[in-house]
Amino acid sequence: METEGIKKSHLIYWASGIVSICGIIFEVLFGALGSYILGDGVKQYTITISLFLTGMGIGASISEKVMKQLIVTFIWIEFMVAFIGGFSSFMMFGMTAYAPDGTDALFLYMVTFTIGALTGLELPILIRKANEIGVELSRSTARVLFSDYAGGLIGGLLFAFYLRPQMGMVKSAFLVGCINLAVAAIVLYLFRSEIKRMAVHVSAAVFIGVLLIGGLFFGEEVAFSFEQKLYKDPIVHSEESNYQKVILTRDEGDTRLFLDGSLQFSSIDEHRYHETLVLPAMEAAEKKESVLILGGGDGIAAHEVLRYDEVDHVALVDLDPAVTDLAANNRHLRELNHGALDDERVEVINDDAFQFLEDSNELYDVVIIDLPDPNNESLNKLYTREFYSLVRNHLTPQGVSMIQGTSPVFAREVYWTIDTTIRDTGLSVENFHVDIPSFGNWGFLMASREPVAVEDIEITKDTEFLTADLLQSMTVFGKDEDREIVNRNGESVSLSPNTLIHPNLIQKYEQAWQNY
Repeated sequence: METEGIKKSHLIYWASGIVSICGIIFEVLFGALGSYILGDGVKQYTITISLFLTGMGIGASISEKVMKQLIVTFIWIEFMVAFIGGFSSFMMFGMTAYAPDGTDALFLYMVTFTIGALTGLELPILIRKANEIGVELSRSTARVLFSDYAGGLIGGLLFAFYLRPQMGMVKSAFLVGCINLAVAAIVLYLFRSEIKRMAVHVSAAVFIGVLLIGGLFFGEEVAFSFEQKLYKDPIVHSEESNYQKVILTRDEGDTRLFLDGSLQFSSIDEHRYHETLVLPAMEAAEKKESVLILGGGDGIAAHEVLRYDEVDHVALVDLDPAVTDLAANNRHLRELNHGALDDERVEVINDDAFQFLEDSNELYDVVIIDLPDPNNESLNKLYTREFYSLVRNHLTPQGVSMIQGTSPVFAREVYWTIDTTIRDTGLSVENFHVDIPSFGNWGFLMASREPVAVEDIEITKDTEFLTADLLQSMTVFGKDEDREIVNRNGESVSLSPNTLIHPNLIQKYEQAWQNY
């Protein structure tokens, strides 16, 4: 009997560690789901952690009332965690595709709170059961909590480095649900002598198991059809990289790249964007031997740069190898970038743009900045005074940089805050905007140590869109999109630089785009 008690107490410690691993995986999974589908990763992770911990607290409080049938209660808690958590990602994609706006967020927050509450119920019950078996209360509490905290570390690392990049969010949820169910089944078997109506519990376990295994093998395919509803055109490539969700769509000759749901380009009008992004800076620069592209992992900007024979070296710095590999190997992207990433003059560097500039000592004649919009904390740092100071320090004395700066129409304060931030580094800035049908009216900023005379810039390459005369017209802004911003009270809005210590761009960005 003593040996049996030791075996059962050891099982409880192992069970607490495993369910803790599952709990932390669900917690970060819900944060990742919110970040991908609802946007603003910092906000979604904050809400997720808050709701999950609040749920745990309420669950722990409720556990005071559970004094009998501890093992049966624990088993059914695991059944519920397995079922609700396992189907969470699958249902989230379905809600996003078919439910009214806002329903998906409400669903995610309810699931997060529920799983948190169930997780909060688990540990006190396990501690009481270990004490009931005969383990001293202080020892049982310490050991269960150690297993719980250690499991939390393992769960976080597993999700970040294996589950999300290798299995994706739908399969990961079903797999973790299966693990919860397996823990319940093992506990059910080992404590079978204490449990009545075994057939009911076994039947429930088998039923949930069949659903979870079916979801594990077929759920991702169905969820893919849900995700397809989020995009206008058929998805031809879908990948969950270490950094983001990469989607490529194509229909009737229109290829579109989406990163975490945000459109990066449409092949129908990308020439308007990339010609404006690259050619003015290349033409304005006194020399063109060395070019730095920050972002632009699709390779299209690199193709525009390589049209100039004077170019000796192009350093293309993009954080995500999944994007640059796709650009180098996918036939649809290769048609657009003309195999630019295979050119011997192009060096692809998968690194954070900020970190690259801090580590590099190279100077460049032209710097093209083709980064995603500042819609989260990690991207915000690439729109700060500190970042643009690094860019300035990597420009040759006559060097020129062109920066995509979101829309002066849809995000007016964001665009002019970027302008203010760049000017605060001592660089001279010229402002441009252009109509791009897939984006709308889009803004660019040309920065250089010395002022550039836009009227002297000639476009020497064949283009589909851009001309020298048109370029000059791009410097003219309408009254509802220019720098002189007036609030509802008729007062002029004062813009301050965006910095690492005082980031003011993210909130402006969220407010600007919430109606679009």
